[in-house]
Amino acid sequence: MSTKALPPVVDTDTWRHELDALRIREKAATRELDAIAAQRRRLPMVEMPEYTLDGEAGPVRLVDLFGDKSQLIVYNHMWFAGEEWQCGGCTGFTSQFTRLEFLDNYDARFVIVTQGPIDEALAYKRRVGNKMTWYSTANSSFGSDVDAPPGGGFAVSVFLRDGDTVYRTWHTTGRGTEQLSHAFPLIDLLPYGRQEVWQDSPAGWPQSPTYSRWAGSKDIAAAYGEPGA
Repeated sequence: MSTKALPPVVDTDTWRHELDALRIREKAATRELDAIAAQRRRLPMVEMPEYTLDGEAGPVRLVDLFGDKSQLIVYNHMWFAGEEWQCGGCTGFTSQFTRLEFLDNYDARFVIVTQGPIDEALAYKRRVGNKMTWYSTANSSFGSDVDAPPGGGFAVSVFLRDGDTVYRTWHTTGRGTEQLSHAFPLIDLLPYGRQEVWQDSPAGWPQSPTYSRWAGSKDIAAAYGEPGA
């Protein structure tokens, strides 16, 4: 017999009744997210100064990060100088994005920017098997200017360009980044959820310290990294 706490067992009609009641709230949340997205599309924007970042092929202007696209999503990956393993949250979060070509149809691109020197950043990318395009702000104030300063700070910013002029349209950090993830929505569907102590769960549900079930940078490297990198 299982020693885990379990949801109550009911007949099918009772289960469906409870599911239908939950669905009302889920649909309301979906409509609220649609309304939030509509408000986001109406946000004003701020013009950015010119920046030069470092890419795999050398110095690159901020506007060049767009390629031939007019919209750009930037994830600022936390970086700590001298550390072999960088932020596990950032490493795990960005490891999800392996197929970004679908953004081509939306005139958009999604890249990583980090404060680490470009050679170290690219070596780390290979070590953990990351598939995204990386740039460095080690020689630029761009990271600090978009609220991701050296020694800490992860963030997501969205930019729009008109010709060679770049505008910042949206920004978030903290749990605001979860909407970009497929990991948490999948985990939240599970009966036991994230199993973290801060969550509202029934008595007896398995709960662990926050972050303790997250894959660390070494775990990501072991699963996806290039051998010998």
